[in-house]
Amino acid sequence: MTGTAPNAAPDPLPGTAPDSPSPAVPGTAPGLLSGPVPDRAARPAPVARPGPPPRSAPEVRETASLEAGAAGTACRRAAAYAIDADGTPESHWAAWDGLGALPVALLPPGPVLVVAAHPDDEVLGFGGTMAALAAAETPVHLLSVTDGEASHPRSTRPAARRLAQLRRAELDAALGELGLARVRTTRLAVPDTAVDRHEDRVRDAVAELLRETGARLCVAPWTGDLHSDHEAAGRATATACAAAGVPLWCYPVWLWHWSFPGDPRVPWGSAARLPLDEGSAAAKRRAVRRFVTQTEPIGAGPEDGAILPPAELAHHTRGFEVVFR
Repeated sequence: MTGTAPNAAPDPLPGTAPDSPSPAVPGTAPGLLSGPVPDRAARPAPVARPGPPPRSAPEVRETASLEAGAAGTACRRAAAYAIDADGTPESHWAAWDGLGALPVALLPPGPVLVVAAHPDDEVLGFGGTMAALAAAETPVHLLSVTDGEASHPRSTRPAARRLAQLRRAELDAALGELGLARVRTTRLAVPDTAVDRHEDRVRDAVAELLRETGARLCVAPWTGDLHSDHEAAGRATATACAAAGVPLWCYPVWLWHWSFPGDPRVPWGSAARLPLDEGSAAAKRRAVRRFVTQTEPIGAGPEDGAILPPAELAHHTRGFEVVFR
C-alpha cells in the first residue's frame, strides 16, 4: 500500500468508447465516490495517531449527507482529504453492528486470480482468505502490478532506493506465511503511482492470466478506495473480467481509514463478510509483519515514517475480511 499517489482524472477505460457503458464493478456507487480523486500528491503519507477523528471527520459526514450529482465531487474530495488525516479508530468499526450483519461469503472455488496494486495490498485486504484457500489446496495465482517503490517518495535513506527489491522479498516471505510459497506470481513492474497510465497493460495481463489459469474467480482492489493505483488496477481488472465472464470480488484497503461506520457513500449493500478461522487469521498476522518497510520506519525523519502504523494495521488484522461483489 503506497502512501501517496498522483490522482489525475483517468482516461476512459481501455477498449471502451467514451459514450459506452463501463463494465459493472462490484461496490460501485455512481455519483458518490465516482470520478477522479482530488490531487494530494504533495501531501505526506498518512500517519494514524490515537484519539478521535480530526476536524475533517464532521465535514466528511456533513458532505456525505448531500445529494448525489454535484455533491458527489464534494464527497469524494472530503474523503480524499480524510486519508491524509487521522483515521477512524478500529474501535469504532468494532462497535458497529453493520459489519457483523453483512452476509457471509463462502470460500470461493478455484482457481482464483488475485490482483494487487502494490506488494502488501493483497495480504492486507484478502490475505486471510488466501491462507484459507491454501489450506483447502485451492489453486491461487497472483498478479502484482507495481513493486511499490514509491511508498517513501521523500526519503533519502538507502532503503528508499531499494524499495522495489525489498518489497518483492517481503511479499515472497508473506506468501510463505500464508502457505503460498509456491504460488505463481506475475510481476508487471508498472511504475508505482502511475497505474492509471498503464490500465491497458494491466487489463491485458489480467485477461491473459484469466485464460491461462482457468480462474473461476478474480479478486482485485476496490475501485472506490480513493488511491489512484488501487482504483486503476480495479478498473482494468473489471474490464478484463467482464469480457471473460469471470466473477469479480473487490477488497478495500484505505476505506477503513477515511470512511466511518454507516458511511452512506459506501455501497454496503454489495459487501460481504469472509470469516477467518484462527489458523488463517494467525497466518495473516504473521504475513503482515513481513512488510517491514511499511510497518516500521525506514529512517529517523518524518519522511521515513511507517505507512502502516499499529492503528492502521488494526483494520487489517480482524477475524474477518470484507469484499464487494
